[in-house]
Amino acid sequence: MIFLLSFGKQIYTTIAQMSNRITELFNIQYPIIQAGMIWCSGWRLASAVSNAGGLGIIGSGSMYPDVLREHIQKCKSATNKPFAVNIPLLYPDIDKHIQTIIEEKVPIVFSSAGSAKKWTPLLKEHGIIVVHVVASSVLAKKVEDAGCDAVVAEGFEAGGHNGREETTTMCLIPQVVEAVKIPVIAAGGIGTGRSMMAAFALGAEGVQIGSRFVASPESSAHEYFKQAVVDAKEGDTKLSMKKLVPVRLLKNKFFEEVKAMEDRGAEGGELLELLGRARSKKGMFEGDMEEGELEIGQISGYINALKPAKDIVKEIVEEFNSVSEQLGSKKL
Repeated sequence: MIFLLSFGKQIYTTIAQMSNRITELFNIQYPIIQAGMIWCSGWRLASAVSNAGGLGIIGSGSMYPDVLREHIQKCKSATNKPFAVNIPLLYPDIDKHIQTIIEEKVPIVFSSAGSAKKWTPLLKEHGIIVVHVVASSVLAKKVEDAGCDAVVAEGFEAGGHNGREETTTMCLIPQVVEAVKIPVIAAGGIGTGRSMMAAFALGAEGVQIGSRFVASPESSAHEYFKQAVVDAKEGDTKLSMKKLVPVRLLKNKFFEEVKAMEDRGAEGGELLELLGRARSKKGMFEGDMEEGELEIGQISGYINALKPAKDIVKEIVEEFNSVSEQLGSKKL
């Protein structure tokens, strides 16, 4: 028996049979996108996810321009499938990254942490698909107006750069879906087939997953950080540094210092001084679990083992299909 699930105007059977605007836009098998996380997502992880049928992303925010070029070239050698590069628009040498991406003919760019207006037209001129990450429906409209091909709507549960509004994924996704005509990719607290199904029920056509892929052998994160993610329990992360750049942090000595400063009303400049240089590198890449900045999402409390990227994709697909069958025959 085949069960059909109707979400809006689209009808799906199983994920293996699914074809929607996201799979067609990126030319991928599954609408599963691996987030471009600084210090965690180099060419090994990106190529592994792409080879598994999703869309792998190289996180360029922690890379010098020559390092980014090396990762792009190695990713090309490791997969013949589409992959993307994530660019935080706050990156100081953003023009160099853009030039590298154009020269290397990267097919897809995910931009974040800034306005999509400045660089999207140039990327589009070179035939590059552009997606931008937002945390509100107001910003999603601006992304659409800027000419982006799709938008990532990232809820409060996510790690890394986050929204000050603290809107959860369940509340954010349907509002963004109603606000724009371009396809919406859900992010924040998604790491299973069940949560992917929930995002699709809210109108998303793809999901972006970060934390789950941090806990993989292909991730470039330090082994201590990977283990900390596996060991994390519910409530072990919290959104911090809202007066600077909001990030969700795993609780440690550095987090407690930030919290103490925020509790007494410290402003952005003082927080920036504490943050200093390379604090995230110290934690996520070098493995300093006390003094380092440990960016991770709330879903870390659900992660309990290190698994290869291809197995993560497979589990998500199989669970999505299982839920599809369970729900297909149910009516209110």
